Amino acid sequence: MPDSKTTFPPQQQQYPGRTADMQPTPRDEMADYEGRGLLDGRAALVTGADSGIGRAVAVAFAKEGADVAIAYLDEHDDARHTAELVEQAGRRAVLIPGDLSQEENCAAAVQRAVEKLERLDILVNNVAYQEPKASLEEITTEQWDRTFRVNIYSYFWTTREALRHMHDGASVINTSSINGLRGNKQLIDYAATKGAINAFTYSMAQALVDRRIRVNAVAPGPVWTPLIPSTMGEEKVEKFGKQVPMQEPAHPDDVAPSYVFFASERLSGYYTGEVLAPIGGETLPG
Repeated sequence: MPDSKTTFPPQQQQYPGRTADMQPTPRDEMADYEGRGLLDGRAALVTGADSGIGRAVAVAFAKEGADVAIAYLDEHDDARHTAELVEQAGRRAVLIPGDLSQEENCAAAVQRAVEKLERLDILVNNVAYQEPKASLEEITTEQWDRTFRVNIYSYFWTTREALRHMHDGASVINTSSINGLRGNKQLIDYAATKGAINAFTYSMAQALVDRRIRVNAVAPGPVWTPLIPSTMGEEKVEKFGKQVPMQEPAHPDDVAPSYVFFASERLSGYYTGEVLAPIGGETLPG
């Protein structure tokens, strides 16, 4: 559970942001997490795994026994640190840089993961982009297109390629957001992509149930990751997460166990087409 004494001073970075420059440093290394062999012998590809939620998920998977391919844009220092954490857990790590808003890079990321790890059992679509705007009129076509290409096109392209290599018992986990469940007036394009991810999750769960490939999503509330100071103004960063009942954002370590749950057939073998929402006490209608 988040530390209620944590404060977030005003700060801003260039996108996509660096973990080392954040104050406070996110808890994203799963340092006190003890694996139980839930993913022994498995191989996972996690996109956006250089930092934040992706890093915590990669490390948690490694501690549960999985080898991990780490796909990321160009944050090489952060990505190498994630790889080191995976290797410290005794598992193989593969670094795969590239812009996943481009179709060919999504296919190449899957192919490299399979080439290096010899199999693919778990796909975590996690890469994301956001750029808050005060109104729809301020969103350019270029921004709209970029947000959709990163946040939902990449999920489509990467999943389509991954399914060529996935078999009975495999798992696809998509990162959605609270904004995909209830919208956000300052993140209209981002929220629209997250709503699309939910529908994609439901549809793919139905499409793949006969192949015994489970498809689920995690829809976090506010999480302290490099995406926040690199896409929000200083004042918003200072107030980030204060609106939820717990009155502060989660850290990636708080959210990663949800992905372990969906990745493990032992824990969630009867779950597909579900959206799990760690949102700090917020409740939703319906």
